[in-house]
Amino acid sequence: MGNESTQSIALPAIMDLDSLDGVRDGMLDALEAGPVCVRGDAVERVSTNALLILISAAETARRNHYEFQIEQPSAALFSAIERLGLKTQFSGMIKA
Repeated sequence: MGNESTQSIALPAIMDLDSLDGVRDGMLDALEAGPVCVRGDAVERVSTNALLILISAAETARRNHYEFQIEQPSAALFSAIERLGLKTQFSGMIKA
């Protein structure tokens, strides 16, 4: 599992219940193909469930021996992570 190309996913501006199905499906497809890089710079609003999907995706990647990282988290995304006390869960996957 070393030659897979990194799959890139751009998170939507609004990550709420209406967008979660699409985000989850995109993550699942990407995680089947290899390492995943999530771009979080466009996120303006994020729900708790969306953060839990990111944690779950990172765990799936870890179990499959793939890298999972979040690049350029927006201030809103980073603030939600801190506000909900999830900084530890995200510490290994966030790349500024």
